[in-house]
Amino acid sequence: MALNNAYDMRPLRHETAVGAGAQVLLLALLGTALGLGPAGWLTGLAFAVGTWAVLTRALRRSWLKSFGAANRVTLARATLVGGVTALVADSFESPPPVTVLVALTTVALILDAVDGQVARRTGSASALGARFDMEVDAFLILVLSVYVATSLGPWVLLIGALRYAFVAAARILPWLRGPLPPSTARKTVAALQGIVLLVAGAGILPRWPAFAAVVVALGLLVWSFGRDIGWLWRVRGGVAAEETAEGTAQETAEAVRQAA
Repeated sequence: MALNNAYDMRPLRHETAVGAGAQVLLLALLGTALGLGPAGWLTGLAFAVGTWAVLTRALRRSWLKSFGAANRVTLARATLVGGVTALVADSFESPPPVTVLVALTTVALILDAVDGQVARRTGSASALGARFDMEVDAFLILVLSVYVATSLGPWVLLIGALRYAFVAAARILPWLRGPLPPSTARKTVAALQGIVLLVAGAGILPRWPAFAAVVVALGLLVWSFGRDIGWLWRVRGGVAAEETAEGTAQETAEAVRQAA
């Protein structure tokens, strides 16, 4: 059984290794063309190693037989996000190449609308793919909020930190880990964060209109989180029962695997 699992994981490990290699290649291109500094290199490499390690572990636990086209698109997005991260880290030492930063971010945001469609059309949607997509989105928003905060103020960091604060709170309050119903409003607000931060960071708008746009984006994000938290609070009893049933099913499945 262990040998079969090792064999099945080999193609998946290859996919993550290719992603890490693509990240290093992008950093090399940025370094050659723009003179990426030590901060940018170290941050970009840390992102590449972290992404490879976390994704490999998640794949091992997911029992996926194939990486899938949609996950490849998301991995390409993660590579672009790694480039954006390196440029933002480097911006604390020297003026950032705004055009390149905007270009990488724009492509990453566009691809955000592609991986979901690919998953649906190829029938390759999975829980891991949805989580991978969400984590890449969240990290891009965090990095952009760091970049915009340098010009508009540290309060902008709230946009990037809210999702991670929610995850941290869910470790203490189990009812926050319940599944949420599909919501077009939630998806729209989430997508708006990246667009607004990109526009503000690109310097397209004067300071005060950019300030106002980011304030509105933050307000909508707080409203979206507040609405979801309120819904989870109202159904918390059902969530607890569902988690108990799910835990029992997982324990049973694990016992079957061990017995096999």
